[in-house]
Order: sequence, then structure tokens, then C-alpha cells
Amino acid sequence: MSDELGRNRELTTADLASAAERAGEAESVEPSRTTSDREVNVARESSRAADAPPEETPMPLLSSEITERLRARWMQVQAGFVDEPRRAVEQADELVAEAIKNLAQSFANARAALEQEWSRGEDVDTEDLRVALRRYRAFFSQLLAR
Repeated sequence: MSDELGRNRELTTADLASAAERAGEAESVEPSRTTSDREVNVARESSRAADAPPEETPMPLLSSEITERLRARWMQVQAGFVDEPRRAVEQADELVAEAIKNLAQSFANARAALEQEWSRGEDVDTEDLRVALRRYRAFFSQLLAR
């Protein structure tokens, strides 16, 4: 019954926190689908500014399509605050949860692509590993920014 209710409502940040708790540090994030070439290319495209210092050119963590969709929804949430402030805050929480979910999926897909190469006994190109590490660094820098 509660599973049925969970499917009919939006994901919240509380859901993400409790899921991480249940997973015990969420050490094995499994992608929900196979990593596509497009997702790998999005990860590679996001590193185009690899030679520039991180403070000069921020590295995008999500595809431009996802980013634009989230921004558009944020504008709707913000506009709705005047008429329904409580609902706007609920929607903001749901939107943050969706953004976190997309971000986690993006990192999981990139990691899965690297692991696929490793599992086939192939050497992963050092450049691909550098790009992956740079994305992690960009994430931590943005997350811990004051």
C-alpha cells in the first residue's frame, strides 16, 4: 500500500535521505539503465574546458537539456510562491530531489561506462579518467562553496 502511494507522489529530499540511509552509505549505485553513447558523450562534452582552471570555466554537471528543464521548473515554482507559498516550498523540495537524482544518475552512468571498459579487460584511456576525476572535483567544489 505505501509502495502504491510512493508512486503517486513526487520524490522529496527526505525520500533521498532515507534511501541513502537504508543503502548504508549508498556504496553501490547501480544505474537504472545501460549507459548510452550519448550519456558518455555528455560527460566528455562537459569537459571541453579541461585546460582552463576550474575557477575560470565551471564544468557543467548535467546536460544542457536537463539543466534547462530544471531551470524552467524553478521559474514556475518561484512564480507560484505568491499565490501558494506552502505548495511552492513543497515543489522546490521535489525539484531539488529531482536534480539530486539526475546528478547521481549522471555520475553513476559515467562510472558504469568506465567499469564496462575495465570488465572487458580494456585499459581505460587516462584522458577519460582525468575527465571523470575533474567532474568529481567540480561537484565537490560547487557543493562545498561558501
